[in-house]
Formats: sequence, C-alpha cells, structure tokens
Amino acid sequence: MGEFALSPAMATVLFVIACLAGYSYRRVWKAEGPRSKLWLFGLVAAAALLTLGFLPVTTG
Repeated sequence: MGEFALSPAMATVLFVIACLAGYSYRRVWKAEGPRSKLWLFGLVAAAALLTLGFLPVTTG
C-alpha cells in the first residue's frame, strides 16, 4: 500500500491546486462565464480533493 501514499509535499501541492481551482471556479461562476470552464475547474478541484481524501499521507 506504500506505493499509493502521498508525501507531505505532494499533499500540499494538491491542496494548493484544489484551492486555486475552487477560487477560479467561483470567479467564473460569479461572472457567469462559459460552462466549459466551470466543468474544468470543478473537475480539477474535485479530483484533487478526492485524492487527498482517499490516499494516506506518509509521515516520514
């Protein structure tokens, strides 16, 4: 199961990506932008958060 674990640095990068994608999603949504961008940012944020939620983070 060790090959499916995230390092703390990779978990941090995924968290930052999820935050930026969520912020971009909200910005496009408030501006009533194209749905394709909403889907893109939403799927990126969802994939990053699901990865963080279901893969363990190594401690050392």
